[in-house]
Amino acid sequence: MSKAPRQRQGSASDGFGRTGRGKRVSEGEGIIHGEVPPREVLLKFIADHPQQASKREIAKAFGLKGENRVVLKALLKELEADGMVQKSRKSLTRPGGLPPVTVLDITTRDKDGELIGRPAEWPEDQGAAPAVLIRQSSQDRGKKAPAAGLGDRILAKIFPSKESSGPAYTARVVKLIDRRQNALLGVFKETAGGGGRLMPIDRRGEEMVIDPDGVGDAKDGDLIEVETSRNSGRYGLTRAKVLSVIGSVASEKAISMIAIHSHGIPHIFPSNVLAEADAAKAASMSHREDWRDLPLITIDPADAKDHDDAVYAEPDTSPDNPDGVIVTVAIADVSWYVRSGSPLDREALKRGNSVYFPDRVVPMLPERISNDLCSLKEGVDRPALAVRMIFSKEGRKAGHTFHRIMMKSAAKLSYSQAQAAIDGRPDDKTGPLLEPVLKPLWHAYAVMKRGRDRRQPLELDMPERKIQLRPDGTVDKVVIPERLDAHKLIEEMMIQANVAAAETLEKKKQPLVYRVHDAPTLSKQEVLREFLGTIGISMAKGAAMRANSFNGILARALDTPHQIMVNEMVLRSQSQAIYSPENIGHFGLNLMKYAHFTSPIRRYADLIVHRALVGSLGLGEGGITPQEEATLDDIAAEISTFERRAMAAERDTINRLIAHHLSERVGEEFEGRVSGVTKAGLFVALPQFGADGFVPISTLGIDYFLYDEAHQALTGEKTGLGYQLGDTVQVRLAEAVPLAGALRFDMLSPGRKMPVGSRSFHKAGRRTSRPAAKPGTRPPRRRR
Repeated sequence: MSKAPRQRQGSASDGFGRTGRGKRVSEGEGIIHGEVPPREVLLKFIADHPQQASKREIAKAFGLKGENRVVLKALLKELEADGMVQKSRKSLTRPGGLPPVTVLDITTRDKDGELIGRPAEWPEDQGAAPAVLIRQSSQDRGKKAPAAGLGDRILAKIFPSKESSGPAYTARVVKLIDRRQNALLGVFKETAGGGGRLMPIDRRGEEMVIDPDGVGDAKDGDLIEVETSRNSGRYGLTRAKVLSVIGSVASEKAISMIAIHSHGIPHIFPSNVLAEADAAKAASMSHREDWRDLPLITIDPADAKDHDDAVYAEPDTSPDNPDGVIVTVAIADVSWYVRSGSPLDREALKRGNSVYFPDRVVPMLPERISNDLCSLKEGVDRPALAVRMIFSKEGRKAGHTFHRIMMKSAAKLSYSQAQAAIDGRPDDKTGPLLEPVLKPLWHAYAVMKRGRDRRQPLELDMPERKIQLRPDGTVDKVVIPERLDAHKLIEEMMIQANVAAAETLEKKKQPLVYRVHDAPTLSKQEVLREFLGTIGISMAKGAAMRANSFNGILARALDTPHQIMVNEMVLRSQSQAIYSPENIGHFGLNLMKYAHFTSPIRRYADLIVHRALVGSLGLGEGGITPQEEATLDDIAAEISTFERRAMAAERDTINRLIAHHLSERVGEEFEGRVSGVTKAGLFVALPQFGADGFVPISTLGIDYFLYDEAHQALTGEKTGLGYQLGDTVQVRLAEAVPLAGALRFDMLSPGRKMPVGSRSFHKAGRRTSRPAAKPGTRPPRRRR
């Protein structure tokens, strides 16, 4: 317990908490330097100083040392367990608050003409995104600050507002990410007289008037891009003019374009970027080792257009490592072609990563780079960065070295093709490779798997679903691809290469961007613990959880009626993996040092790691620059946001495709599974389509329903009948809205008798004032 704070008299403060007598105190609180402040003072400090809210900075601000630092750590854990604070990168924030560095879209102006922005990506389950007042100054640390305008996307430093009215935050522009044109996307609806209306494609959009002379070639039902008129009056609907016609809203091109536009994903390469890519020449042998005789092979999906990793394995003949193996992973040398500060580099950072839709890919780099010069094509000389890793027979890594090489892929194989050869069905291509290449790879994987099994990463059983399209772009079927050993082999070799990259750069004391995954917060652990208690699975309270602790929970639920529910709840308890220059380890993989190195064609984080390796190991041109090192915090914040943007866009596109696919089946009955429970109603998944729909609580029946968070259930107050996460139910499709990617169901199943727990229920009712949650807004699958 901390001592009660003593009041201090007659000391003037400088506004940050430093008194005239040299003692540091909490601003306006009179807290003595060196004493642990009470909870309310800590909460105020965290809210007022988001950039100084790490444990170290808090201890420094209040002058805490020794035993008092231990007390502070325990107090912060209490606040986190109570849901009063949450971790955000390396700092603590108040729940629902913005991290110190955030990507904002400038969306409007206030009544005084000041710019207002909102987070570029914001979880829908946290309600409306907070508004942020953009403060623009002409100077920033002696340099001219970037000027931002309406419609721009910026990277900003976030500060709590000092004003009692208006937005809760203010922001200072750090970097202008993208100047977005004054263009909007919508569906054209003809009106009498030759004009039309723009019907918005999302809930935040507004309807607009299009005059006859602004219609162009648009036809009723077309997806169009418009610009707003400068002559729009202050009253009535905004007027707009058609800029381009994308096509029928029912086409696959339109479906993915809606997501591209609504999430602000850059999809057209500027001319100077394309020119630089077209002018690129094949890499030279400067600072390279010649590994063209080593039979490295690529193993990828059958429809892959670029190949950025190749593998090879062989026995270790060293007498010091009996029965050990040597695994080589070669990765396309993108850093040779994409130099820091070049047009290619600036565009790659603006995109952050490639975005994958069922019908197309929006690449991070132009095809000349991604599909040609950097793709490890079969039988073609290609530059690469390779890591050579030595493993003992127990699967422990004994050492590794990095090399800048010139290689020539011996073969391009698909996962199924390589697996078939190992399973005794080689074809003309894999037959000659079976003994010298494929079998040594599988033997090496068996060795590495011993190490993986000992490490025990989190093993969630959440199969990925893939949409297969017909030639006309409509949905054919949804499949769950078989998980082959070939997939696991490549995954484990890539993970170990990523670990080697992080270890090497740390040893060289080289700044880098880590891939980090924090442990679940105590508040999320408590929600999971209460839920597990309702189905008879115990979980220690307040214990320091490890990945294998969750594996034990999953094992106890295996082959029980609760298996799906438990997997869902464990997934929801996990934190989001992000990029950061500060290393906190990767909880899910159970690794202390981890960085993305193996996909520089499609992820900017990997390109940064490649440059760091080239520079720190003296491997020639294309190394990281001091300017990049100084901005790694900002780069990590940007690419983390862009990754979330890509995930949301991919999810939205799948939801729209499925909604369009089912739009002609309104009224049909389906078997589904309750995949989410809220006060507003139930999410129901249709496994055969990989889609979620919503059942509003107002449609469940005449009973008054109670929301039981612990049991993840809605229960009728009078009947005791209800619905719980994981229940199999019959539903009727009541509505499908393709533009919104939304499905609404009517519940046909009467419900079942629900367990009565000792915890209190939350009132939900037949109707609720909360807006119905949008289908498809369940937490996305976490990316490693």
